[in-house]
Amino acid sequence: MFEKNKLTKLLGIQYPVIQGGMAGISEANLVSAVSNAGGLGTIGAGLMPDTWLREEIKKTKQRTENPFAINLFIQNPKLENLVKIIIEEKVPIVFTGGGNPLPLFPYFKKAGIKIIPVVPSPRLAKKMEENDADAVVVEGSESGGHIGECTTFVLIPQTKKILTKIPLIAAGGIYDGKTAAAAFLLGADGIQMGTRFLASKECQIHTDYKKKILEATTDEIKVVLRFTGHPLRVIENQLSEEWQKLEEKGAFPEEIKAQKIVSGRITSGDIEKTPLLAGFSAGGIADIKSCKEIIEEIIKEMKETIRELSENL
Repeated sequence: MFEKNKLTKLLGIQYPVIQGGMAGISEANLVSAVSNAGGLGTIGAGLMPDTWLREEIKKTKQRTENPFAINLFIQNPKLENLVKIIIEEKVPIVFTGGGNPLPLFPYFKKAGIKIIPVVPSPRLAKKMEENDADAVVVEGSESGGHIGECTTFVLIPQTKKILTKIPLIAAGGIYDGKTAAAAFLLGADGIQMGTRFLASKECQIHTDYKKKILEATTDEIKVVLRFTGHPLRVIENQLSEEWQKLEEKGAFPEEIKAQKIVSGRITSGDIEKTPLLAGFSAGGIADIKSCKEIIEEIIKEMKETIRELSENL
C-alpha cells in the first residue's frame, strides 16, 4: 500500500508514521524503537543542551540502522551549535518548530539533509514549499504541548489544496487507525503522533505519567498559559491548576518565570508538579504497547477502515 507513497519514498521508511519530536522525552530508546518498527523516530531537541543532542544521536545510531530525525526548536539559545552537530553527525532529516526556519535551509540543503517544518497554517505550509522544504507538517490545536488555533481536520484539506510538490504530514488528534484513515482520506501523505507514543513501552517517562494518559478524559485535557502567548495543552493536575489561577488573576508571564513553576521534570515521580503535556488523543488511548505494536495496529485498522468505507459507498 505504501510502496508508492511519496513520503515513505522521500524518507526511506516503511510506513508513513512519524513519531513527534517531544522535547526531553523522545530520546534514543523511543526513537530507535519507532524507526526499527518501520516508522520515523524523532529526537526532540527542545531546549536541551548541545552535548545531550550529540549523545542521543550517537546512541540512536547504535540502536537502529534505519532513518531517524531531529526536531529542532528554533528558540534554543544553542541553536548554532545544534545545527553544527546535526550536520557533523549526518542526521538525514530535520523537523523544525518554534520559529522561522528559513535561515537554516541553506545549511541543511548543502549538507544533503531533508528539512520538514512544522507549521500551524496552510499559508505557512505554502511558504515552506516555495522555499524548497522537502515536506511539511501541519499541526492542529488537538495536539499536546504548544498549540496553534486551527484544528487538524480543517488544516489538512485546505493545505493539500494549495501544495503542489511536497508531501503533507498531519499532526494533532491522531492516535489509532480510524483517525489515521481520516487524515489520509482528507489528503495527508503521512501522520505524526506524539501522545500515542508517550503510552508506549519504550517511552521512558515516569509510569505515573503514562497512567495519567490512560486515565485521562477529554474533559481533563486543558489549554493553559494562553496569556503568555505560548499556550500549552496538558492533562489537569496541581501544576496546571496553579497556572490557571495565575491566568485568572491576570498575572504577567514574568510572574510565572519568577515562581519557576514551569520547570517540572518529565521523568519525576511527583506527577502533580510535572507539566503533563498531552493532546486530546489521550482521551482515546487505553493501553500501553510497544512501538511496533502501535504502528502495525494503526496500519492494519486504517486499511480495514478505508476498505469498509469503500465497500459501503
